[in-house]
Amino acid sequence: MNMLFFVVFIMFSMLILRLGYVQIVNGEDAKREIDRTEDVTVKTSVPRGLIYDRNYNPVVENKPQKAITYTAPNQFDQKKTLETARTLAKIIHKDTDKITHRDKVDFWLMLHPEEAKAKVTNKEIEKYKGKESELYKLQRDRVTEEELETLTKEDLEVLAIYREFTGGYALDPQFVKNNDVTLEEYAEVNEHLGMLPGVDTTTDWERIYLFGDTLRSILGNVTTGLPVEKLDYYESRGYSRNDRVGKSYIELQYEDVLRGQKEKVKNITKSGEILETIPVHEGERGKDLVLTIDMELQQEIDKILEEEIRKTKAKSGTRLLDRAFVTMIDPFTGEILAMSGKQYSYNEKEGKYIFSDFASGNFTTAYVPGSAVKGATVLTGYMSGAISPGRILRDEVIYLKDTPPKKSWFSYRGPMQLSDHQAIVRSSNAYMFKIAMLMGGMTYTQPYQKLTIDKYQVFNDLRYYFSQFGLGVRTGLDLPGEQIGFKGNVDTAPGGTTLDFAIGQFDSFTPLQLAQYVSTIANGGYRMQTHIVKEIRDPGDEKGNIGPIVQEIKPKVLNRIDASDYQIKNVQNAFYGVFHEANGTGVVFNGPDYKSFHAAGKTGTAETVDQGTGVWNLSLVGYAPFQNPEVAMSVVVPSAYVKGGAENNVNMEIGTRVMKAYFDLKEKRAKQGNSKDEEEEQE
Repeated sequence: MNMLFFVVFIMFSMLILRLGYVQIVNGEDAKREIDRTEDVTVKTSVPRGLIYDRNYNPVVENKPQKAITYTAPNQFDQKKTLETARTLAKIIHKDTDKITHRDKVDFWLMLHPEEAKAKVTNKEIEKYKGKESELYKLQRDRVTEEELETLTKEDLEVLAIYREFTGGYALDPQFVKNNDVTLEEYAEVNEHLGMLPGVDTTTDWERIYLFGDTLRSILGNVTTGLPVEKLDYYESRGYSRNDRVGKSYIELQYEDVLRGQKEKVKNITKSGEILETIPVHEGERGKDLVLTIDMELQQEIDKILEEEIRKTKAKSGTRLLDRAFVTMIDPFTGEILAMSGKQYSYNEKEGKYIFSDFASGNFTTAYVPGSAVKGATVLTGYMSGAISPGRILRDEVIYLKDTPPKKSWFSYRGPMQLSDHQAIVRSSNAYMFKIAMLMGGMTYTQPYQKLTIDKYQVFNDLRYYFSQFGLGVRTGLDLPGEQIGFKGNVDTAPGGTTLDFAIGQFDSFTPLQLAQYVSTIANGGYRMQTHIVKEIRDPGDEKGNIGPIVQEIKPKVLNRIDASDYQIKNVQNAFYGVFHEANGTGVVFNGPDYKSFHAAGKTGTAETVDQGTGVWNLSLVGYAPFQNPEVAMSVVVPSAYVKGGAENNVNMEIGTRVMKAYFDLKEKRAKQGNSKDEEEEQE
């Protein structure tokens, strides 16, 4: 017993000596360490850049909104954090929709430590010693639904706030609530900041799309926080977890431009707690984008598509018609003036058919266009040496061995001799079939002769020359997700199918590719890169004036087709004939309402299959004015009517109205400009 007292005495003596040493020798150092403050610089978000149309009308803006944030200290204290969350929950209403089942389980275990401990046996505790995560998993798995139901509505609001508190990094501000913060909530939080460590009030920004549904599928969207699948990518580039980033199309493609330079603030901390926040760098909102799009024209085309789809759906044989597309381009710059797509579908929620924006379908979906590509076929014939301008070929029903008869739509009139010009104007299939055969070294001389061409060589040659127009290749669009279309399987295609490529009924192309193709013909053979952003500008001033140009997206020639100026002029003249000659398939453009356009182009009809039913796609490509083109367009209406049903001309109805809308708008603006000039002269 005496020995035990002696050992205890020695141990207490050593402890006293150690405490004395720490207090006397290291006391000042320890005190300085406790009193030491740290300067930690962090970055806070700034508003995104604005988006304008080509006429500098705002398209996308930022709406300021009140927000409540939380900045976690360096040293996490669960008890203090939970206490702050409870205090804040008494002041603000926090939506609980984002709370997961796992969140509830974790929160229940935190609120009931004794019950949580009782969910595992001593044997299990010993077994999983050093493997706390596995032990905790057992506890989670054993929380019952009945126990979770004991969490009250107030508990869940506390959990929702606590979840936001712990969702970020230390000293990195996180939004606790940045939607629908009331004036009362904002004011009361400000009044109680002293009892809400880490909580602050600030201003956040909501993205506002001023034209509603117009162009929405292309403008894109922003996230409410960093996407989980790209967390490392964004954090390595200086983003915070609650930063908004572009998640689709323009907002995504131009994220680096729109994001801006973050504001820098210095947090003065002591013992891990934030004492003071000092601004270091003001930051700057993102740069602005000026689009090539004319939003007034875009709206008018959207309206035309809706009206024409609805009108056509009232006709028989249109049960599979559910969409239509229009792309308008400046043929000399590649600037996209309008890109409209409308989808008509049944909405279960509203209990009726509604239109939705599908502008992105102009470059993300592809269709067989039919005869609209015959201009490329004739030019391919020139470039490959198969034919020369003025070549006369016989339009007739073509009978090939082991191949169904191949003919033009007007073959019932009997055989006739056609020039290349007439073949385009009248839309001769037989002429195009014979070009493909000549490219393969074969001349059709009599019925039921064998097709002797090398289909692989002819397909490769056709695709090579078509690619020079932008058909079957990327147009260079400055947006993600552009498709090149579907290439038919040459291996399984019967030999005669090779000929179908020449009339646009084998490979599929996007409406944007068709617009680039007709632009290449319109401008004399130059394939211009398409783009939807015209300028990047610095932020404007407080008066609303637009900022100076940082970068202007200049026209870029991707390639020049191998045809001569004379050969291109031949096809241009034929395109004019399509709309203006008596036998032209697009003579509606020569009507009294449309004659002033002096438009040129080509119509298209393609037989295909939709949902197991034979259908006809309708298309149209064109440009105007003929002598000095300033606009080119493509119109695509998939499944316009079923095979055997009543025919319609919805492609022509859309095309004529769209072209008229462009020139009417141009005339209206010219008059407004003249009126303004007169007013200024009078002043």
